[in-house]
Amino acid sequence: MCIPERLIAFVGIACGLAMAAKAAAPATVVIRDTTVVDVEKGSLLPSRTLVIVGDRIKSIRPSAERSAVPREVRTIDGRGKFVIPGLIDSHVHFESQLNHCNITGDEILPLFLACGVTTIRDAGDEIVAEKFVARYAAAHPESCPRIVLCSPLIDRIPQRYRDIGWGLPQDPEKVPEFVDDMAGWGVATLKIWVGTERAVGRRLIDEGHRHGMVVIGHLAGNYSPVDAANDGIDSLEHAGPESVYGLIALRSGLHFTGNYADSYDGEVNLNGPVADEVIASLAKTKVMVDPTLVVFSSVSLADMPEISLDPDNLLMPARWQKYCLRWNRNYKPGSLERRKAQFKKYQELTGLLYRANIPLLAGSDGPYPFCPPPGFALQKELRLLVESGLPPAAALQAATIHAARCLKQDEDIGSIEEGKIADLVILNSNPLTDIKNARDISLVVRGGLVCDPGSLLKQVPTN
Repeated sequence: MCIPERLIAFVGIACGLAMAAKAAAPATVVIRDTTVVDVEKGSLLPSRTLVIVGDRIKSIRPSAERSAVPREVRTIDGRGKFVIPGLIDSHVHFESQLNHCNITGDEILPLFLACGVTTIRDAGDEIVAEKFVARYAAAHPESCPRIVLCSPLIDRIPQRYRDIGWGLPQDPEKVPEFVDDMAGWGVATLKIWVGTERAVGRRLIDEGHRHGMVVIGHLAGNYSPVDAANDGIDSLEHAGPESVYGLIALRSGLHFTGNYADSYDGEVNLNGPVADEVIASLAKTKVMVDPTLVVFSSVSLADMPEISLDPDNLLMPARWQKYCLRWNRNYKPGSLERRKAQFKKYQELTGLLYRANIPLLAGSDGPYPFCPPPGFALQKELRLLVESGLPPAAALQAATIHAARCLKQDEDIGSIEEGKIADLVILNSNPLTDIKNARDISLVVRGGLVCDPGSLLKQVPTN
């Protein structure tokens, strides 16, 4: 039988198109018979089956409702497991410490994903270096979290950025040009630092919001956290010195010593009228607060073996470990008990903010000397939040839905819902009964890609 050449060509083209369509079809992952953690309500949805198509959650249904799924699908047995949204670290710095030990941010990105952190926000770095790290992460979603870009620290005296040549605005009239430039770099967050005056800060907030940006602040005397909150700032960074705690100290007549490990020249009363007034003022504005307790624990208490000799620290490259050993802790002799008491004050303040219904975020402020490695630091932050008086569900909210809202990305991430990006962490045990279980990770799903934590850790250089 002779088949016309044109028919052969047609069949060949049709087969080729079919194969191309098949190759282009989005991958499907099904997680069967699992328990979904509803972070909004702090409750469990048992016996659910999730269908992920491409990078989105297509359906979440009771497992009893068997529905047809494509034949070519990866199925994950979720029996006995718990699924939470991918975690969000709201406060990371890729350049300010890593550049001291010849490490580039891309080298340590798999650590975040191995700990279930699928999104991170840089909280102030040199923008070119930051952009390169974000570009690398976007090109390697199988091993890296997504990165939200931030401006350099905007300060009256740009201490960290003096040699970089950035024109950090301290004239309100120059703010629009600066914000336009940041928008051109793809920046989503502006970071106001301690030296900025209120006139400039207010203009930054207005211009940032006009561009759809989030504005955050590490603020103290020149521009108080309360004034910034009244001006519409989105979040205040840190519960410790030079922020909310620092404002209470200043209004109580105390003075900052310049040393984060031993911060003020007197004891801060968190149960008096000054603290009550500051917290009540912040609560009225609904500003968010990112306590970053883990970094204060590391800075204040690095001479304690459980911090300096934490086995997790060995997951960082040897270059980082050598840098930490050179780092000057500058502790006064015999000051450990005072430093412990001061850190407890930061935790006490965090609990007060929570009970005042101020939305909290979860951020690590790392990588920082003697702070746990990326990802592991956020896991410790969750534990410290619970120690500060938050229920486990509230700690999870700080690292998921609250963070997503602060990033203005809650339509896509922050909770497990149909249509949202499939950023998920599959846990072996219930995080609502013990927040430590958030680290008991079976698998991580980043935008529909299934990642094995052990394999991710092996990608981080050891030297």
